[in-house]
Amino acid sequence: MREIALFVEDYAHRQVIGALVERVANDLNICVRLNWRNTRQGYGKVVQELKEFLRDLRQQAGQQPDLIIVATDANCKGLNARTKELNDPNAPAPMIFAIPDPHVERWLLLDGQAFKSVFGRGCDAPDLKCSRDRYKQRLMEEIRAGGIIPSLGGIEFADEIVGHMDMNRACQADKSLKHFWDALREKLQVGKL
Repeated sequence: MREIALFVEDYAHRQVIGALVERVANDLNICVRLNWRNTRQGYGKVVQELKEFLRDLRQQAGQQPDLIIVATDANCKGLNARTKELNDPNAPAPMIFAIPDPHVERWLLLDGQAFKSVFGRGCDAPDLKCSRDRYKQRLMEEIRAGGIIPSLGGIEFADEIVGHMDMNRACQADKSLKHFWDALREKLQVGKL
């Protein structure tokens, strides 16, 4: 059993990143236990609380996680800049980053065939713009066009969408998703942790 500590910005990250982790674990036929921490007040809180979380992990006695995943939107700052701001070389376990650029909802719109499998109609992969709430709105619109009223903005369908995604196609469409997917697969493969 691999113990994974996940530190995420909000509920949307929890749903999408959780679905991706479960998908990789299933693909690799390994068992994982997910230990969640999340903030609610945006990126500034993520930075502050991540430092506290890592400090607490270093101070705790006993079992440390096998892997730490940190998830926050790039918010048009870029994957490399966010990674540099969040990275802690003294982390008590290997640490990887899920930093959707610019927002996590975009990842759910990357594979129109997956969308069609879940909602009965596909969608075009979205363009890449730095407009706040653009992809949240687009996700809701695409789901509504399939005749479904999303109760949580559409993020409640993350498991189903990710479960149907062609990850090669989705990773080709988004560099930030590919970065996370490749890092996660590498770390979870037998003998890597």
